[in-house]
Amino acid sequence: MAIVIAEERPDTPDAIALIGELDAHLGALYAVESQHGFSVEKLLRDGVRFFVARDDGRAAGCGGVLLVGREYAEVKRMYVRPMFRGRRIGQLMLDHLVGHARQHGFAVIRLETGIHQREAIALYERSGFRRVAPFGPYRADPVSLCYEKVLSS
Repeated sequence: MAIVIAEERPDTPDAIALIGELDAHLGALYAVESQHGFSVEKLLRDGVRFFVARDDGRAAGCGGVLLVGREYAEVKRMYVRPMFRGRRIGQLMLDHLVGHARQHGFAVIRLETGIHQREAIALYERSGFRRVAPFGPYRADPVSLCYEKVLSS
């Protein structure tokens, strides 16, 4: 069966589980001060559009997009469960988030990731994202990388 990506509230049981797994994964790699992920409450409060990728009904991954004024869109909380990796779900989710930003008239989409996220970095760079200086709430951090992609209309 094909992967289905649909918008869901980040406070659904599957979304909470995915975000919890992502937090546990990142918590093992980075100090608290270098973790920038939004909590479920902040995702809701800030109006992040949140999506879950499902494989035959099973929650396989997630990702969100924050629309920052009219300035830029930002990828948030992107994650694919280990048992589903290697099946292009991350690429499908990233394409979905980029498409959502483009559909809402944004010319730029940005993201922040950590230096230990090698597979994610490779995905972003393959997808046309380029390194940029820290933006918005981010500051120089030796374990943090910022990226952006200019979207064509």
